[in-house]
This record gives sequence, structure tokens and C-alpha cells, in this order.
Amino acid sequence: MSPGQTIEVERLSAAEGSRVELDKVLCLADGDKVTLGRPTVEGAKVIATSQGEGKGDKVVVFRYKPKVRYSIKTGHRQLFTKLVIDRIVEPGAAPEEPVKKPRRRRKGVIKDGT
Repeated sequence: MSPGQTIEVERLSAAEGSRVELDKVLCLADGDKVTLGRPTVEGAKVIATSQGEGKGDKVVVFRYKPKVRYSIKTGHRQLFTKLVIDRIVEPGAAPEEPVKKPRRRRKGVIKDGT
């Protein structure tokens, strides 16, 4: 990744236009200088801006059993959040301003206030 690049990640609870901080960085590379994490690079962050949500391409699942007239066709479209990378913070760099960390949406949980 590099600043200005657009990436698609699994759906995050970030509003369109909000800033997102990703703190689990596995590897940093700057030319010949490469830093590998074990399992993550401590103090490294990626700060990005959310560009909204979308749906991926449809994946078709076809189940079929011969000789018993059994066939089922279903599909699935994975939700994603589009992010534009603003900057990559290396370990030990001075932080700018606090950024809200995104929360993952849990599947199957309904909050109705009761």
C-alpha cells in the first residue's frame, strides 16, 4: 500500500468521509528498508478515509446430487468498505491527532433497545 491508493476491506462501521485508523500492520517497506512484524509491527498505523460501502461480485453456489433430482442454486455478495490511504505512520513517529478506531459489525446481532 502507498498513500493515495484505494483498497477494499471487509465491512467496517465507518461513515462515509470519516477517518479510520488501522493499527494491525504486518509489514512495512520503504525502498530497501523492510520491517516485518511478529505478528504485527508495534507502533505502526495506517490512516485512511472511508469512501462508503459496496457489494462485491456474486459468488454462485450450486449443489447437485445425481439421480435424485436434487439441485439448489444460491448466491452471495460480500459487503466491503472502500478506503483511501492518507498516510502510513512508522513506529516512533509523532502522532497527529486521535482517530476513531472502526468497530466490526457482528452478523446476526439485532439491537432494538429492549
